[in-house]
Amino acid sequence: MTDYLKTLPQYLLPQHLLSRLMYLLTRVRWQPWKNWQIRWFIRRYQVDMGIALQPDPIQYPTFNSFFTRALHSTARPVVSGAGEIACPVDGTVSQAGKISESTLFQAKGHSYTLERLLGGPVARAAPFKNGRFATLYLAPKDYHRIHMPLRGQLCDMTYVPGRLFSVNTRTARAVPRLFARNERVITIFDTEAGPMAVILVGALFVGSMETVWEGTITPPYGRSVHTWDYRRQEAGSPIILERGQELGRFNMGSTVIVLFGPNQMDWDSAITEDAPTRMGQLLGRLRVISSHEQQGAVHEIREIPPTPLC
Repeated sequence: MTDYLKTLPQYLLPQHLLSRLMYLLTRVRWQPWKNWQIRWFIRRYQVDMGIALQPDPIQYPTFNSFFTRALHSTARPVVSGAGEIACPVDGTVSQAGKISESTLFQAKGHSYTLERLLGGPVARAAPFKNGRFATLYLAPKDYHRIHMPLRGQLCDMTYVPGRLFSVNTRTARAVPRLFARNERVITIFDTEAGPMAVILVGALFVGSMETVWEGTITPPYGRSVHTWDYRRQEAGSPIILERGQELGRFNMGSTVIVLFGPNQMDWDSAITEDAPTRMGQLLGRLRVISSHEQQGAVHEIREIPPTPLC
């Protein structure tokens, strides 16, 4: 009941107006204002500037450039073993597990469907039915760039308009279908594990989401679903990102949801509810099966062949 009462005011707030205001405030270049913002934030959240590519906070032209700061190349080593899947963000595991048919678990008493999350027809959700999902929450103190879990070719991207509820643990327990109601940017890749979705979910005060190939996607805040089809790229010019390469960023904090198809991978044992994560750490592994498993043999291991999307 406490969660519901504390969340109730969010239904009444002008969520997009407040987020637009935050967008403007975090881009002010007046030095006294932006320096005060940055110094207060570092103290409040005990930010380690020693791992930042630019460790001097005064050198950032705006608060947002500080908030989305790059890290030193050695700060977040990325897993490099065969079949290893890299965590895309710093954050905390909200939930991770198996998709039950088309249903994803949000919190006790709440779930939502693939179709609603992906903002499209049943056919769009079909590759992920009975697959795997991980919901990763980024707190304000976290590194806010998003990186590729696996090498992949971009198939399409979809912008889905929506609300901007907070996405913290309390709100996830209180707001039904939270991640399928908030504004989001859905990216679909073709990988060695088959289809992979990396979904950027907006939230209150998340003034902007962007990708490395299209730049800023929002704002402006749209009122209709929009899809970019990269399968129609000119011959010889597909968009391919390597494992660990930057995919996009949140200009303020939010949530990333990663989806894989059925029987392609398993989450690492450390990826459990409320576990902290670091970009580049082991998130999971590609699943392997034995070609002689019916005879009980354990040799001749091969990967399950995925169905290409792009």
